[in-house]
Amino acid sequence: MQELKSVYNKEELLNNAVELLKKLIEIPSFSKDEFNTSVEIESFFKKHQIPTKRFKNNIWAVNKNFDVFKPSVLLNTHHDTVKPNKAYTLDPFVPVEKDGKLFGLGSNDAGASLVSMAQVFLHFYDKEDLEYNLVIALTAEEEISGFDGIEALFPQLPNIELAIVGEPTQMNLAIAEKGLLVIDGEMKGTPSHAAHPNDDNSIIKCMQDLQGILNFKFPKVSDYLGEVKVTLSGIHAGVQHNVVPESCHFTLDVRVTDEYSNKEAFEIIQSQMKSTLTARSFRLNSSKIEMDHTFVKAGLEIGRTTYGSPTSSDQAIIPCTSVKLGPGDSRRSHTADEFIYINEIEEGIDIYIQILEKVL
Repeated sequence: MQELKSVYNKEELLNNAVELLKKLIEIPSFSKDEFNTSVEIESFFKKHQIPTKRFKNNIWAVNKNFDVFKPSVLLNTHHDTVKPNKAYTLDPFVPVEKDGKLFGLGSNDAGASLVSMAQVFLHFYDKEDLEYNLVIALTAEEEISGFDGIEALFPQLPNIELAIVGEPTQMNLAIAEKGLLVIDGEMKGTPSHAAHPNDDNSIIKCMQDLQGILNFKFPKVSDYLGEVKVTLSGIHAGVQHNVVPESCHFTLDVRVTDEYSNKEAFEIIQSQMKSTLTARSFRLNSSKIEMDHTFVKAGLEIGRTTYGSPTSSDQAIIPCTSVKLGPGDSRRSHTADEFIYINEIEEGIDIYIQILEKVL
């Protein structure tokens, strides 16, 4: 068997990353159907003489000199993707390298983070005398906040003190992330013929109720994430023009800040509304890392910036301190003809290594 190479130069790491990303783009990996990409990820590590472990479609590994008495830093991102939208002009499963860009489904979200983290793990794998162990977990079902991804895997991992979650942040540190609370609501009224007076019209009552909550301001404002944001994202009532329906149904998308738990936000919203509300889940809470954390200070020392992220990720279900950091731009995620700049991958590898060298 070939001996593990202990030193990789930057060019080798970048070439490894781009080659792996092209292979991953070629393999459809929609949420709950990630087995084939998990096999490709296993093959990458096997090629570099790194043993891996599997749980469902989640692949993970620990550094060569792992010490059970040390805490661990986790590199985590996902290898599932959303389905390509209908506006694609390129084949989403054919990697195309052009004008410094690599096109393909999942290239930006979160393939670039995955292949960059894989190279970073390779870089640190056999280093001795690290203050922390390094663990990598490349997981499934992130795009649907599924139960068989990082949430299911986490209890099997070693003692994790810090998780670095790979998502497109332009390699700046998302030190806080809004939680996600989805609420289904129903306003009941009295059904009737549309030709007759009706002072108990469910649609009108619902509109009044919704207007109130959309104008409502939560008392506490986060220093990291600003205000809780409530968005009306769906409404349905009635089946024909001459019948006033007995009920009006709607959906609220609530982005909750670190000032509230999802349950607290739900209770406040319910107190402001007359409709009957049901939360789909309370799992996806907001998260944050303090500005004086060693990892944050290390990022600031090399010139990175910090911000609060309005989008959700697996941070919401990781039960330890975490920070979101990865190459790419979240505004490209889930768009037609998704792409990543090759130099963003190069930058991602370099910045991960620079920060971790200060921490590990």
